[in-house]
Amino acid sequence: MQIAQIPVWQWLSEPLALEFMRNALIAGGLAGIICPVIGCFLIVQRMALLGDVMTHTVMPGMAIAFFWRIDVAIGAFMSGISSAFLIAWLRSQTRVKVDAAMALTSSSFFAIGILLISLLKIKIDLHGFLFGDILSVSQTDTIRAGVIATIVLTAIAMFYKQLLFYTFDRTGAQALGLPVNLIYLGLMAGVTLTIIASMQTMGVVLVVSLLVGPAITAYLLVKELHQMIYVGAGLGVTASAIGLYASYYLNLPSGPAIVLAVLMLFLLALVFSPTQGLLTGSK
Repeated sequence: MQIAQIPVWQWLSEPLALEFMRNALIAGGLAGIICPVIGCFLIVQRMALLGDVMTHTVMPGMAIAFFWRIDVAIGAFMSGISSAFLIAWLRSQTRVKVDAAMALTSSSFFAIGILLISLLKIKIDLHGFLFGDILSVSQTDTIRAGVIATIVLTAIAMFYKQLLFYTFDRTGAQALGLPVNLIYLGLMAGVTLTIIASMQTMGVVLVVSLLVGPAITAYLLVKELHQMIYVGAGLGVTASAIGLYASYYLNLPSGPAIVLAVLMLFLLALVFSPTQGLLTGSK
């Protein structure tokens, strides 16, 4: 197709005639909102790598869910929360440092998941599951993403003050009697749900880019956390749309295409940010 020879409006509207593209754009847009919203809290706490850990630890639960023929989201959620408990236990009850606990948990859970898929002879498109498959996005996936986005965003709105205090001063929050362990597990539950909502379009391995990329891009552009959340969500939706259109017209895997869009937006902010840009920032 000669993209340059058709009007812009037709270029934008043509993919919308296909149901799988409509589903992908809705699911991708919802993931583009909730991933950066959760990611902003991880970035400010310097816990970005925890998002990467969680994307790997959902694999055993997904494999078992496929084998037992239950909703894969249930298995992924249980596996992700179990890994969060394990990391928290290792950090608080042993001499193991948190970075080592995360590295061990991530690699171990991921390996267990791959082994289960092999040993149980589960018929699964592993490549699509790891890196995203635009053709596999169904209406069920969009409904699930919508429900998850509603739950996550509602919880953040309800407990924003507690999350804000915990994010910037965990010790102070604990001293004031806030349930910091419960807040931590709630945040990890939000990360796990976000991965579940995003895995069809992004793949579980590449979700971390959408979790972290728009958040750090927003960090270069604004100063306040609430501003980071709004700007990050806007950037996430933009990157998802760019990536999915590129996937459609250039026949690219949807997950990597979205990741490249995230990277492009980050590089633009890195160079042209009004306050921190390499070319435009104040010296």
